[in-house]
Amino acid sequence: MRNWIFALAAFLATSAQAQQWMTLPPTPTLPKADISGTAPVNGVRIWYAEFGKGEPVLFVHGGLANSNYWGNQVRAFSRSYRVIVMDSRGHGRSTRNAQPYGYDLMAGDVIGLLDYLKIRKVALVGWSDGAIIGLDIAMHHPERLSKLFAFAANIDPSGVSDASHSPVVAQYIPRAGREYEMLSPTPKEYKSFLAQITGMWNSQPHWTKADFARIKVPTWIVDADHDEMVNHDQPRTMADWTPGAGLLIEPDVSHFAFLQDPAQFNRDLMHFLEKH
Repeated sequence: MRNWIFALAAFLATSAQAQQWMTLPPTPTLPKADISGTAPVNGVRIWYAEFGKGEPVLFVHGGLANSNYWGNQVRAFSRSYRVIVMDSRGHGRSTRNAQPYGYDLMAGDVIGLLDYLKIRKVALVGWSDGAIIGLDIAMHHPERLSKLFAFAANIDPSGVSDASHSPVVAQYIPRAGREYEMLSPTPKEYKSFLAQITGMWNSQPHWTKADFARIKVPTWIVDADHDEMVNHDQPRTMADWTPGAGLLIEPDVSHFAFLQDPAQFNRDLMHFLEKH
């Protein structure tokens, strides 16, 4: 009987672990920042926070999210690096204006924040929209990046999966709305914000092989084997098109890998940062 109970427990543990890609763990909190504030950039105010000392590493979150999503990474990497997080325009604690959303514009916001912080060059870790922003910078402002870890990006709108039936996405969208109301300087404007962001997703980016050929900074293209929001051909194609790029597909996780298995995500990211 005891052996049967142990075997059942092991099976359930294995099954639960295998299904972690179907979960959306709680949004982490950020630890107490060494420095935080808002930077005047391109007609808006970008919220940022810094933690730790060392070579600078900037984490850029995905669409509808905010910097809190990087809480597990901030705690791990601020022991060895100067970690910087930012809320993209209109997200989290940052403001927005009437300018239409676009990845070139948001990449310009990152450059503006780096100028404000007097950081010449940074390692960038991007998730989803943040990864697309990182790739945009690598293409157009390579002198500002030391390396790029691009997780869950797409080449063009056709590379985005229909995630309308995903239980994870079904939890994420309303959660993002609640977090917007708690953090945003304009807490009642989530619907218009979502409409503007959706317009960008439906029309951008539109990259070609020639665009990726311009990337010269050390780059890893990273995705999850169960990414419910990005077609699985996208990371392979981007890695093939990017000179010298590494390709990493993390197992048993989805578009929210850094929440679902932060130990795996952090281990892979640390290997990348230490290798390049």
